[in-house]
Amino acid sequence: MNGIWAQFGGNLSFVCLAISLWAHFSIQVQHRSFRQEKIAFGIITGCASIGSILLAVEFHPGIYIDLRFSPLALAGMFGGPIAAAFAAALAIAFRFAVGGAAMIDGIVAIVAATGIGLAAHFCVRKRSPGFLDVAMLSLALGVALVISMATLPTLVNAHVLAGVGFPLISLNCVATVLGGLVLLKTQEWELERSILVTAFSQSPDYLYVKDRNSRFITVNENMTRLFRFRTTAEMIGLSDFNLMSRPLAEELYYLEQQVIDTGMPLIDSAEQIEGKSLLASKVPLRDRQGRVIGLAGVTRDITERVALERELRESKNLLSHAMAGMSDGIAMYDGKGFLVFCNDQYRDAFPLSADARVIGAHISDILRRVAETGERPGIPDDVEGWIKAAAVSLHSNKDEEVQLHNGDWRSIRTRLAEDGMAMAVVSDITATKQAEIALRLSAEQLKSLAETDGLTGIVNRRAFDEAFARETAGSARKNTPFSLLMVDIDRFKAYNDTYGHPAGDQCLRVVSKCLRQSVSRPADIVARYGGEEFVVFLPDTSAKGAMIVAEQFARRLAKENIAHSGSEFSRVTASIGLACATGAVLRTNPNRLLTEADAALYDAKTQGRNRILAHSLTGERHAMKEVG
Repeated sequence: MNGIWAQFGGNLSFVCLAISLWAHFSIQVQHRSFRQEKIAFGIITGCASIGSILLAVEFHPGIYIDLRFSPLALAGMFGGPIAAAFAAALAIAFRFAVGGAAMIDGIVAIVAATGIGLAAHFCVRKRSPGFLDVAMLSLALGVALVISMATLPTLVNAHVLAGVGFPLISLNCVATVLGGLVLLKTQEWELERSILVTAFSQSPDYLYVKDRNSRFITVNENMTRLFRFRTTAEMIGLSDFNLMSRPLAEELYYLEQQVIDTGMPLIDSAEQIEGKSLLASKVPLRDRQGRVIGLAGVTRDITERVALERELRESKNLLSHAMAGMSDGIAMYDGKGFLVFCNDQYRDAFPLSADARVIGAHISDILRRVAETGERPGIPDDVEGWIKAAAVSLHSNKDEEVQLHNGDWRSIRTRLAEDGMAMAVVSDITATKQAEIALRLSAEQLKSLAETDGLTGIVNRRAFDEAFARETAGSARKNTPFSLLMVDIDRFKAYNDTYGHPAGDQCLRVVSKCLRQSVSRPADIVARYGGEEFVVFLPDTSAKGAMIVAEQFARRLAKENIAHSGSEFSRVTASIGLACATGAVLRTNPNRLLTEADAALYDAKTQGRNRILAHSLTGERHAMKEVG
């Protein structure tokens, strides 16, 4: 039995050596396709199984005991169907060639071991296998070997299980565990190397390693694109003298040799290559004895950054010139109310508080200075309350117009940015404000001239029409009475012919004065309707109230006692037509009120003049009253 253990020990060493050789040379096939890598693994494990058969112990004539099953199970688990198929095919073919009494049983066992490996592969294919998976594979292989030795006829007849079952099962399991550990570590190294290689090759920067003579040992894909090579292999062994102009190559070579000679890294050195702005860092590489054997370089393309920095500088200079030359003042306050930027125009706009408007000043201190100097009139007695309210309102979109102590005006437009900054734009609007005030006064004067009769100073016909439409609509909504007086000076043409036009103008002025004195409410309006005709409208006034107003006017005019030799009354008199209406008429046809008042005036004149005549809206005459 001790001899069998010794022979199995050599067999175990061979299997582990074969798996270790795969771990060593697997890096050479990583650049191959997935299928090619699996085929190579299958061939290696198949050969390991064949080598185990060659080192087999002949337990019984035609019956060979070895560790062929461990490589096959590992091929199935770590290599998948492709590797398992090649490994099993090689092992089966060789076992068939060897022949012997247990050939069929051996082939069946080979298939079983390979199948166990494949089953393990499909169990862990969605994740990376671990030590526990290898242990379970070893256990499953051991169980399969026990079943094979207990059921396969040839092996049963030879009493293999009783004779060498324990060492056979134990060493196959040990070989599986050891080989599995080697393959797990190999996969781990391959993954790490793959990550490093991928990171190196796909880095957005330009990465390279050079020897002591500044020749490229390895480069990444970005380097090949920079110098227009198809593959990285084409650049291996070249130097900068093969890639760029000699003066530039000499400059780079000198810098790199300094790194190699001194052992001091070169950090962020600016370079211009192939029309690009680059930033290069180069560090020395040392062996275990500390000797510099080359250098590694990382070069970053900063072309866009350099262009942006240049544009930023140009924009900043342009902005500075623009802000210095502009007429408006600009200031920026941060979210806490501190002044972070302002131009000279901003300070000049507020001369009394300019000394407080400096970078870093808080808006509260600036406003306190405004209050102390009296720069803005009208600040309330509660100065601190005003300062607090104004500081709070700083961070809001608003437009203000403020007057300074000297009468100048400033427009302050504040806008809030997304980051919480508040930007204030200050403009001198003194001239604009003065023009606005003058324009408003002119407009008011023009409006007054447009609405006033130039001779009598009372409302003219145009203004009367607008007021009439407005007031009748109001009375219609409130359903209140609205009365109208139509007044005409009797024999006024004769008065003009007799006394002249200046006297006629004075007569019109006296009549308009008497009418104004006869009304007492602000809503009552006296207007010159045309020539010697006047009109008075009386909102919220009944016919009886309107009659009182008309009588007051007649008495006042009589009291003036203006001589008129061309009149049958020997003095200036007037005829008055009166009309009154309420809601329904005013809503549907307010102009009917004018029509009825005019008709009443006509009747008063035809019936002898110097009288008041009221008309209802049905057209009937009533309330005729002779005056004087």
